[in-house]
Amino acid sequence: MKPAPFEYFAPQTVPEALELLNQRAADAKVLSGGQSLMPMLNFRLVKPGALVDINGIDELAYIRREDSVLAPVLAIGAATRQSRVMASEVMASEEVSRACGLLSEALAFVGHPAIRNRGTIGGSIAHADPSGEQPLVAATLEAELVLQSVRGMRVLQADEFFLDHLTTALEPDELLTEVRFPVLVGRTGWSFQEVSRRRGDFAVVDAAAAVTLDERGICQQARVVVGGVSGAPMRLWRLEEALAGTELAPPLIAEAAELVKGEIDPQSDIHASAEYRRDVAAVLVRRALETARERAGVGVQEAG
Repeated sequence: MKPAPFEYFAPQTVPEALELLNQRAADAKVLSGGQSLMPMLNFRLVKPGALVDINGIDELAYIRREDSVLAPVLAIGAATRQSRVMASEVMASEEVSRACGLLSEALAFVGHPAIRNRGTIGGSIAHADPSGEQPLVAATLEAELVLQSVRGMRVLQADEFFLDHLTTALEPDELLTEVRFPVLVGRTGWSFQEVSRRRGDFAVVDAAAAVTLDERGICQQARVVVGGVSGAPMRLWRLEEALAGTELAPPLIAEAAELVKGEIDPQSDIHASAEYRRDVAAVLVRRALETARERAGVGVQEAG
């Protein structure tokens, strides 16, 4: 099939794009990487009256570390290609991997090279696929999303931004311009885990964890999020509370991971049953926590 007719606009600056969105808020869609939008257009799942193509806005494509008074962040422009964040198919960009290893690890699971060459960081997050890798990372790291319109700017936390399946807090006249990932500092380990039918397919279930330990190896904070089990990335708050203040010994991690089955309520579909998703989520959470714990330094100390 082919898309329904629409007007096409190619702004060259952010203000120009914002003005277009202000004028056509009722019927416009933003085209970034197009890896999700174009198939939806072709199948006429969406029929916008106007397409605002932001690929020509160079000011939205950047990666930089910002050391603020509160905490350092890795700021990534919304139109930055996923392949730019990844230096190659084997090794993630040194700049990103030093500051935000979880993002580097997750990007390796995104589709195939052709998709990563066109797909953008902001496009994937704004699309808000509940099993998408980048929304999961944003939720795990409590990333900030910078939204702009002619009315001004607002900054939302990831848990405020993702609302439901393919649904966000982004208003029709707003443009996602930047994603701010907190830089992982100190004794913080991370891990991204995913199961899909084939490498590069959409995830059946994915999970991510970030664990911060003190000098004694006690868990100060654990952040655990699973995707593919609800309409948005699901933060496991009760599990995190149970792990705080513990040594994260393997038996405790395994016991805690089993609690995941009671916290989530996935749906069955043509790809997997609800029971399968529950079991896989528990396994991926256990693996993510074990790897994050080791990367935080406990495993090295025990080996010594």
